[in-house]
Order: sequence, then C-alpha cells, then structure tokens
Amino acid sequence: MAKSSGPPPIVFILLFLFLAGGGAFFFLNKPAAPDASNSPAPAPAGGNAPAPAPAPAGGGASPVAASSFALPASVAAGTAVKIDGSTSMVTINLNLKNGFQTKFSGTTVDTKANGSANGIKDLVAGTADIAAISQPLKPEDQAKGLAAVPVALDTIAIVVGANNPFTGGLTSAQVQDIFKGTAQDWSKVGGPAGPIKVINRPEVSGTHQTFKEQVLSGANFATGANVTTLDRDATTPLLQALSNNGIGYATFAQVVNQKTVRVVPVNGATPDAANYPYQRQLYYAYKNPPSQAVKDFLGYATSPDGQKAMLAGN
Repeated sequence: MAKSSGPPPIVFILLFLFLAGGGAFFFLNKPAAPDASNSPAPAPAGGNAPAPAPAPAGGGASPVAASSFALPASVAAGTAVKIDGSTSMVTINLNLKNGFQTKFSGTTVDTKANGSANGIKDLVAGTADIAAISQPLKPEDQAKGLAAVPVALDTIAIVVGANNPFTGGLTSAQVQDIFKGTAQDWSKVGGPAGPIKVINRPEVSGTHQTFKEQVLSGANFATGANVTTLDRDATTPLLQALSNNGIGYATFAQVVNQKTVRVVPVNGATPDAANYPYQRQLYYAYKNPPSQAVKDFLGYATSPDGQKAMLAGN
C-alpha cells in the first residue's frame, strides 16, 4: 500500500482547534456596542437644573427656551390663568399676557406681583395657577408637588439716586461691605464722606433671597439705623427711598430706563455686559400635574412666539 504524501490527520485537527479557539476569544473579548438604554438621558428643561442659557442682553431679561411644554395649536375660549409672584417678572408677565391673549382669543391672564414667596403660597393654596419666581424651588416646595420651568435670565442691578455724589463703581467686595454693614460711609468705598443709607427688600422677595445667596455669599444683611427694609416687595418705593445717599438693588429691566436713579458698575461691568457678576434664572412654578390651562400658557411662554413676546418693548 502506498503511503499518503500529505500531513497526518492530527495536524488538521490541531489547526481546526486553534482557529476555533481564536475565533471564540475574539468574539468574547470584542468591545460591546453602545447600549442606547444605558446612555445618559438629556436633562429635562423644567425643574431646577435648566440647561445653560445665553447671558442677558439689552435692557431686559434674556429668553430661555424650554421644551417641557408644547406650543398649543389652539386654546379653548374661556381659558383663564392666574399668575402671582416676583416683582422682577412684572414686565415678563405683562408681555406674555398680552401675547397669549392676542394669539388665543377668548383667553384671560390675570397677573399680580406680591413677591416670590407669596406666589408660592398662592400656588399651593390654589389661588394662583402659576408662580413667577426669581429663585429655584426649595426642596420643601418640591415636596408639595411643585415643579418649575426656566423662563429667562436676568441681572440684579445695584442702584443709587441720580443726585447721589457717589459717581464711581464698586467691586463685589465693596458691595458686600455695604450690604453687610462693614462700610457705612461713602468715603470707605471711594466716594465723598457721608453716611450710606441701605434700602433693602423684605424677606418675602425672591430678589432679596437671591441677593443674599449670590451677592452676600449667604451672609446676613446689615441691620441698624442706616438700613431701611421695605414693608412690601415693590421697586418703585425702593427707588423713591434712595434719595441722595441711599443704595439698593433691583432687577435691571425695571431700572434701566429710570431717570431718577443710576446703575452702579460692579467690577467694571454694567448689568448688560456678559461678565457682569450678578446674573440669575427666572422661573414659572406650577403644581404637578399641570392643568390644561397651565400647559397651554407655559407652552406659549417657552415657545419662540412667547420668547419674542417676552422681549416686547425692550
């Protein structure tokens, strides 16, 4: 019998086992394909962690688009929405009211401005449908079933009377010194000698709370003979109380066109500059789940149409 000239069968067996083992190793150790179900979900537009938004520009708040609510194609006639809250959002509320009522005939929007805290109280009590607030919702508010959607970015302006002899600017440290009571004379911050009169907003004011956290780093406001705290959260009485030696704070949109006051630059920047230090988010809070009227209004407010209406007159 003639001998086979090819390799013995054992060689083929070993080659097969080597290839099979290598293929199994590659399959078991190749990188896994991305799993869409495990990918991080985009952050919601509502709530208290809104996506970054453009800095305020011009004389008012910058709009902040949100996608939590859709612009309604139509709104039922007779739809009524009640808004209460921050005095800083008076102009925003009015502009959105006019735009909503014009776009959807037969609807009514009632707006009040009794301060952020009172707006939250009215929302919880059911006497308001939406609370306009100039600070994020607190955990205790969220525990009551409240949620919020970002509406605009705003800046807090430092203001003095138009006839105040102090005509310079302040550093953020000097602003702290004035409102914490460390500096009680204008000469301490580069002005002519004379007592500083601090005009403060009441604690119910969202602007008061934001100023305390953002400007004073959580420290308490000064108290004493040189400090006047208003009984209610209103900008007009604050501006009237400034006189020739007072200093106070207000949302920039409410003072930019005032002739009786002067906005003080901080760290060399005015509130319409991108590097101005005192910027904040403004929100609309609502009770979850929202009513159809609230869905309709917030859908309009956060739509391109609403964002344009918000800036009307700026």
